[in-house]
Amino acid sequence: MKREFSAGGIVFNQQGQVLLTKHSQNKHWSFPKGLIDPGQTSKQAAVREVKEEGGVAAEIIDKVGYSKYVYVHEGEKVFKVVTYFLMKFVSGDPKDHDWEVEEADWYEPDKALKQLTFPQDKTLFKKALELYDK
Repeated sequence: MKREFSAGGIVFNQQGQVLLTKHSQNKHWSFPKGLIDPGQTSKQAAVREVKEEGGVAAEIIDKVGYSKYVYVHEGEKVFKVVTYFLMKFVSGDPKDHDWEVEEADWYEPDKALKQLTFPQDKTLFKKALELYDK
């Protein structure tokens, strides 16, 4: 089985809202994330992906955890591990996201929890909220 390693960010702005993205192809709501490029650390990849998919610059505060799942790509099963980091907004506008994302915007935590597509993301978001409140 093929393996993929990605990283992403759970980004909060000064108002305590979180950045969510809607994927262009499969329409799920999640956090900005993407593959770790060769020679890149997971932290570097997370910062880059938040800029590309979320349109904003952000800095890492802490590691939140991992999302692990299997999906099928062109008939082949892929085991994917995504490392998520708690991040704080520095600058930019979610409307400046790349083509991979159909929509990116800030959401109040209670609305974000309802908007997220996958249970694993909801669990990670709850953990990020606890870390953010400290």
